[in-house]
Amino acid sequence: MKEKPNLKSLGNISELRYINADNVTRYRAIMRYLYLQYERLSYWLSPEQIYAGVMEWNVLKNYTQEQCQLDLDQLVAWKNLTYRHDGTRARTVEEYLRKKYQYLITPYSIELERFLEHLGSVKGYGGSLEPTLFDKIADSISDIYENKGNYEPKTALEVWNSLYESFQKLNQTSMDYIASLHTGEAEDLMMTSAFLLYKDSFTMYLQDFVQALQRRSYRIEGNLKLINRDIQTRFFTCVLEGEWLIPKVEEFFTKEEYQQTLGRRWKQLCRWFSGDENTQSELFLLEQASKDAIKKIVRSTLRIQEKQRSIVSRRQDLDFLGKWFYRLEDINEAHKLAAYVFGLFPTRHLQGEDNRDSDSQDISMWDEIAIERVIRSRSRKRSGKGSGESETIVDNSLKKAELKKQIVEYQRRELDFLIEMTEKGSVKISELGCLPVAARIQLLGWIGRCVSSEEQAFYTPEGIKVTLFIPEEKADTTLTCEDGTLTLLDYSFTFEIENPVAWQNLLNGMAGDLNG
Repeated sequence: MKEKPNLKSLGNISELRYINADNVTRYRAIMRYLYLQYERLSYWLSPEQIYAGVMEWNVLKNYTQEQCQLDLDQLVAWKNLTYRHDGTRARTVEEYLRKKYQYLITPYSIELERFLEHLGSVKGYGGSLEPTLFDKIADSISDIYENKGNYEPKTALEVWNSLYESFQKLNQTSMDYIASLHTGEAEDLMMTSAFLLYKDSFTMYLQDFVQALQRRSYRIEGNLKLINRDIQTRFFTCVLEGEWLIPKVEEFFTKEEYQQTLGRRWKQLCRWFSGDENTQSELFLLEQASKDAIKKIVRSTLRIQEKQRSIVSRRQDLDFLGKWFYRLEDINEAHKLAAYVFGLFPTRHLQGEDNRDSDSQDISMWDEIAIERVIRSRSRKRSGKGSGESETIVDNSLKKAELKKQIVEYQRRELDFLIEMTEKGSVKISELGCLPVAARIQLLGWIGRCVSSEEQAFYTPEGIKVTLFIPEEKADTTLTCEDGTLTLLDYSFTFEIENPVAWQNLLNGMAGDLNG
């Protein structure tokens, strides 16, 4: 059943008229002054105070007290201001004969001024990718399922507000950040050589977000499906009771309207993570957009590097290489040098069944029976039914399963190494024993990310803050690995857990996530 829209919101909005009125400067100055006074906890103001405050800005020329009073009356008519009688004692006969009022900005106009103030600071899409929001959402949904929706009213309201605020922030900031990568300024930046300085940070930033998304999405989607109608009803009943415990001077909505709002937002949350029968989830689209952004950055980097290589002159290198060839007296040495410099020439690989009549090695290849191979046409024109034989679809499910197993095992080794380092808290390179290949690659990646950061620190997708300390004496050490040894500075690392609850949940559920 489709939800019926609020037809009252489709009418004319009188509160917006002062933004584009004839005397817009005067109206905007009065509203801005009242809004600033409202933020300073000064609510009811007299016309004399408003007039004096506006005139201090020196933006209105030849503006009189009478014109200010007319503008205030007009703003009251447009429902931007409300007024009350000023009951203070009159000091003159004119003040006694004339009705005195005080004015207060309305809530609708407060939101308009906040919106206009925000518009003035908008420079682009902005946004960010925060993997920790997935942990907050996953923990809240798991808590709702484990408690079967039974909460104290205040606790239920806090859980719901934390869940929905995290969801709103995740949706808005991630979409804004992905959109910022498709602007004209981003396109221009990706075409310049200066982008090479940022490509590693951009790529790692997007990869960390995608990894957190993939690891947490299954847990969130699974718990959402486990929360049935009864749990949902009990939880929203507690949320409703918690909301009604807050004293309200004005009644903005009824309990039935608030209950409908909770149900609508819950459906929005489920649809964003799980989708429905007709559309894919917004989470899937966000993952695809993040992956496309990574591909776009890599392609731009390759184009810039190819362009730089094409501009560099190789005259000196070729001259040195030619003299080297000239000095060689043995043709075999010249062949080896050519192989090192130029590599293999382009080759063509042909397939076929090797049906030999003899096992003798002395028979020339020209004496062997020819192998017939049907070559598919490269023409772009669509071929007819009789143009060639149809080929069967190759089943690569076993290869995919084996590749998935290898990737999962590699991620498990990375996580085990991170857990080991986190339990130690701090460690030096010289204190490490013989490391496997995966741990060495992970350690060098940490060094590179910390060195490229101003704070010499970064956050892993699991929420661990890794900080690098460079030795003061620049002492070197030897790192022993399974595939060799490496000499480097004796760096020190510290590992800090920012969210202990999320980290413990990660340790408890990571095995299941990787196997899934």
